[in-house]
Amino acid sequence: MGRGRVELKRIENKINRQVTFAKRRNGLLKKAYELSVLCDAEVALIIFSNRGKLFEFCSTSNMLKTLERYQKCSYGAEEVNKPAKELESSYREYLKVKAKFETLQRTQRNLLGEDLGPLNTEELEQLERHLESSLKQVRSTKTQYMLDQLGDLQNKVYESDRTYVAGSKQSFDNKANVVCLLFSNVRQLDEISARNNLRPPWEGDDQQSMSYGHQHAQSQGLFQHLECNPTLQIGYNSVGSDQITATHASQQVHGFIPGWML
Repeated sequence: MGRGRVELKRIENKINRQVTFAKRRNGLLKKAYELSVLCDAEVALIIFSNRGKLFEFCSTSNMLKTLERYQKCSYGAEEVNKPAKELESSYREYLKVKAKFETLQRTQRNLLGEDLGPLNTEELEQLERHLESSLKQVRSTKTQYMLDQLGDLQNKVYESDRTYVAGSKQSFDNKANVVCLLFSNVRQLDEISARNNLRPPWEGDDQQSMSYGHQHAQSQGLFQHLECNPTLQIGYNSVGSDQITATHASQQVHGFIPGWML
């Protein structure tokens, strides 16, 4: 009667498990030794128990050399095959980029109205919607640009007008100040002459003195009118022109120039 087949599962009994581990470990080490001797093979065996104890066998004198040889054989092939894998991956990436580039070129030609024959109705409608959206965006950008330019021009015009108005007002104020200063100086000279009772050397008779006094009074009245008037009128004055004409006629008759006109 033959030996029954043992079911492979974890032995629950701790003692039986330890006994089985020791028997099979020794048998495995014996088989490794026999394989290395009979077949002249390089054999390395490493066993760790459930408690972490190490058991090893090596047919050579150095286990590390065998492990280095194993590492070169296992991972060296991957390093050799790595450039080939990288090249294949790069080629696939190149095909993707090329397909995308061709799609973009075809789309650009369609937007320019070229190669529209192969397109169906749905693709043509999609192209039309895309063009309308692009046109709206272009118009919106153009309108905003024109509004910005208009705003800049309005600001420049406003600054120019404000500068011109300020300059004109300052120029008018300067001219008015000069005229008022001139009239003030003439009046001060007349007042000084009146206080000192100065008479021009050409005043020889009473008629000339009365004429000068009359003209002097008129001149004072004129200056007072100009100083009291808040809005200075620069232009033609009919009353003033008549007085100047009368004064000129008096100058021709009497033959002298009044002091207030010097």
